[in-house]
Amino acid sequence: MRIYEGISNFRRLDYAVVTSGTYDGVHKGHQKILQRMIEVAKNEGGETVLISFWPHPRIVLNNDPGFLKLINTMDEKQELLRNIGINHLILIPFTLEFAQTSSTDFIKNILVDAIGTKKLIIGYNHRFGKNREGSFDNLVKDSSKYGFEVEEIPKHEIDDLGISSTIIRKSLINGDIPTANRYLGHPFLINGLVIHGDKLGKTIGFPTANLQIEEAYKIIPGDGVYAVNVNVRGREFKGMLNIGKRPTVDGLNRKIEVHILDFKKDIYQEKISIKFVKKVRDEKKFESLDHLKTQLEIDKETITEILK
Repeated sequence: MRIYEGISNFRRLDYAVVTSGTYDGVHKGHQKILQRMIEVAKNEGGETVLISFWPHPRIVLNNDPGFLKLINTMDEKQELLRNIGINHLILIPFTLEFAQTSSTDFIKNILVDAIGTKKLIIGYNHRFGKNREGSFDNLVKDSSKYGFEVEEIPKHEIDDLGISSTIIRKSLINGDIPTANRYLGHPFLINGLVIHGDKLGKTIGFPTANLQIEEAYKIIPGDGVYAVNVNVRGREFKGMLNIGKRPTVDGLNRKIEVHILDFKKDIYQEKISIKFVKKVRDEKKFESLDHLKTQLEIDKETITEILK
């Protein structure tokens, strides 16, 4: 997959099969559109193009970087799209100035002149252009004028799946990982840098890798203990992960730390990937570290069974 920062470096195609959107999560609803694009491109000898926007339009329009937490970082989204088989990803910088682009200008200047769109495939509720003025009707009206076809994925095909990025975000915040994963069509994941912690876990037999998530906009599931799979140096291990303020110890700062089962190597300053499977329990305060250790032994057995 080729990635373009802005439209200016893109070479116009002879037969471009195109869609556009933020595609946060690259969930099953998104995948239905993308797979249809790939099918059309294969049948027509064309190439697939996804136009996406960065930062997320809702963040820019609300003028608040903390307004919306996203399911994917940009790197994660690119990897998911690459695995699906998209040929070209165009990342258009979304600014207040770009937000004033009319639907007519978007169609002519970007879809037609810059990309060479021959087939546009969109979801049934797709809107675009200034104040979301553009719709399926606008596209159909201009398609014959500019020589491209428009295909709308029917409402029932997407609604029957009951999927939206908003529902997935709510599921993650509530710790409902199975629902989030089912709608995503792949495990929710976080990537983080292993940093030094207070090494308290090591003293009770549960050393942990403390994670630093570099992207402040990345959504983090609700506090609690989770069964996870951990990718370290290209190998996958079982893990038990805690998100929260660790009330038994200090209860001050929210942290993400994972105990990797059957793993003893030094991985400080290395990046690891966590795939979430299921929440085991809420975070709670214990009377002592001994009580905490006893609970961690129980958690380990539970998680081992879940991940078996």
